[in-house]
Amino acid sequence: MPEPQSPQKYPIPKNWIFNILLIIALVTFYFYYALTQKIVTEPVFNIAYSEFKQLLNDGALVSVTLKGNQAEGTLLQATGIGPQKEMSRYFKTRIPDIGDESLLPALEAQRIEVIAFPPEAQSVLIRIVLSILPWILIIAFWFWIINRAQRNISGGLGGKGELGKFLRGSSKTAEIPDVTFDDMAGQESAKREVTEIVEFLKHPAQFRALGAEVPRGILLMGPPGTGKTLMARALAGEAGVRFYSISGSEFIEVFVGVGASRVRHLFEEAKKNSPAIIFIDELDSIGRTRGTGLGGGHDEREQTLNQILAEMDGFSGREAVIVLGATNRPDVLDPALLRPGRFDRHVVLELPDRNDRIAILKVHVRKVPLADDVDLEQVSAGTPGFSGADIKNLVNEAAMLAARDKATIVSMINFDEARDKLMLGTVRTLAIQPEERHRLAVHESGHTLVAYFLPHADPVYKVSIIPHGRALGVTHQLPEHERHTLPEDYLTDRLVVMMGGRSAEQELLGSISSGADDDIAQATALARAMVSRWGMSREIGPVDLRDSEEHPFLGREMALPRHFSENSAQSVDKAVKELLGNAEKQAIDLIAKHRELLNSLINELEEHETLDQKQIKACLGDKEQAATN
Repeated sequence: MPEPQSPQKYPIPKNWIFNILLIIALVTFYFYYALTQKIVTEPVFNIAYSEFKQLLNDGALVSVTLKGNQAEGTLLQATGIGPQKEMSRYFKTRIPDIGDESLLPALEAQRIEVIAFPPEAQSVLIRIVLSILPWILIIAFWFWIINRAQRNISGGLGGKGELGKFLRGSSKTAEIPDVTFDDMAGQESAKREVTEIVEFLKHPAQFRALGAEVPRGILLMGPPGTGKTLMARALAGEAGVRFYSISGSEFIEVFVGVGASRVRHLFEEAKKNSPAIIFIDELDSIGRTRGTGLGGGHDEREQTLNQILAEMDGFSGREAVIVLGATNRPDVLDPALLRPGRFDRHVVLELPDRNDRIAILKVHVRKVPLADDVDLEQVSAGTPGFSGADIKNLVNEAAMLAARDKATIVSMINFDEARDKLMLGTVRTLAIQPEERHRLAVHESGHTLVAYFLPHADPVYKVSIIPHGRALGVTHQLPEHERHTLPEDYLTDRLVVMMGGRSAEQELLGSISSGADDDIAQATALARAMVSRWGMSREIGPVDLRDSEEHPFLGREMALPRHFSENSAQSVDKAVKELLGNAEKQAIDLIAKHRELLNSLINELEEHETLDQKQIKACLGDKEQAATN
C-alpha cells in the first residue's frame, strides 16, 4: 500500500516585499485618478471667460458647477467651442481672481442650475503618499537588486546562483567512461606507458606500501586526430574511475581570476571523488610560457596557469587524482608545467602506421555493411599520413556516398571516391576550353611520366585532368611504405617530378603557363629546406641558414629573424637555384627520351580524363625495359 504523500509546501518568494509595494502603488494611483477625474462621454474643452459670458447671455447654458475660481458647465446642445471650435456639450473656464460680482445674478436671471463646491484641497494622506512613493519604489528596487545578488552568490562556488555557476564554469557531471583500451585501435606503445597508471588507480595501497608515488601529471602529445582525448577516456574507463574533462579555453574569461576559480573548483570536486582523472584538453591554450609580454602578470592565462601549478603541488599523496593534459604544441608549454612533480611523464601518440590503420578501420566499420570487394588492407595502403580522426571521416564519407547512390552496402568504389575527395578535394564542374584542356593534359602527363621512370620517386596512383578542389588537374602519388626520414635521393627525385609538368609544356608546346605556379612554390620551398636546414648542399655544408624561425606564440607574421651574413644568404640562393636547375634539366631529358610514350599518355588522358595505376602502366609499359632502351 503506497504511503500517503505529505501536502506540498509552496515556499514564499524572497522578493515578496517588492511585489506587495508595487501592487499598493498601482492601486493607490488608480483610485486617486479614478475618484478625482470626471468621467464623460464627450471631450471637455477649456474656453475663455469672455466666451463663457457670451454663452451665458445667449441662454445656451444648462448647468454650471463652481469650484473655487473654476467653472464647469453643460450646454443645451453640442456647440463649436474652444480655440479650435470643436463640437462638444461640456466646457471649462477659469474665473478671474478679482472676482465677478455680476456672475451669480446673471446665472439666477437665466434660471440656470448652479452647483457650488469649495476649492479642492488635496488630502494630506494623498500628498504624503505621492511625496514618499518614489522613494519607496527606489528603496524597494535596491533591496530587490541586493536580494538577487545574494541569491546568485549564495554558497560561494558551491552555491546554485548564477554567479556561482559562472565562477565554476560549465563543468560536466563526472562519470566513469564506458570506453576501454579494447575500443582504441593502435597506439600500442602509448598504451603500455599508461598501463601502470591503471594499476595504481585500481590498487593504490600496493604502490604506497612500497613507497612509490604515481606520476601526478601525464602529458599526451601528438598531431591532431591521433586519439589523445580517446586515450584519456579509455584510461579512466580501464581503471574504472571518475573522469573530469574540460578544455583549456573554458578556463579563460574576460574577467581576471575566473579561470583560477574554475581550476580550484575542478580540483576540489576531483579530490572529493578520488580516485579520479582530470583531463585538460588543449593545454597549450593556458599553459604557454609566461613572461612573453602578452598581458603581463595580470594576464588571465597566467593566473589560470599559476593556479594549476599550485593545485598540482597541493596533492597530499594519498589522493588518487591524476591530471592528464593534451596538446599538439609541447614546444610552447611553460617549463614549470614539465618539471618533475607535474607533467613529468610524456606520452607521444604518433600517426598510425599501415597495420594500425587497418585496426582502426576495423573498429570504425563495425556498424557499416561492407561489400565483398572491400579490401581494408588496400584502403589502409592508400591512406598514408591519415590520423585516426581522418580514417573515421573516410569511413563516414564512404557511407554517405553509398547512401547518396541509394545503395544498401558500402563498396570499394565508395572508399576510393571518399579517399580522393579527402586527399584531392571535391570534384568541380568547370568549363575548360579545348586548347587549355590539352595543355592541362600535357602538364599532368609530364608529372606522371617523370615520376614513373625515376627510381626513388613515389609510385603514381592516379592522374586526372578533372578539376579537384582548387587544382585544375592532379597527379596523385602514394608511397609504398612509411617514411620517417627523407633521404637526399628521394628529395631530389621529388624536385624533378615537380618540374616535370612545366618541362613537358616547354618541350611539347614550346611555351609555359601559369599552371606551374604551385609546382614552383613547392619546389623552391623544398630546395631551400634541403640547403638551409638539412645541409644537402656540398658548397654550403651542414649550417642552419633558414631565413626565419616562426614565433611559437605570434605565428609567421612575427617570425624571428636569423642572423647570418649577406654572403651566406647569396650562397643559399645560388645553391637553391642550382638544385632547381638540375631538376629541370633532368626532367627535360626524361621527357625527350620518352617523348612517344608521353604523347600516348596525353592521348589516353584526354580521352578518359582519369587514369589509374594499371592504365598508366599499360600505357607507359615496363619501366625497367623502357629505361634500358
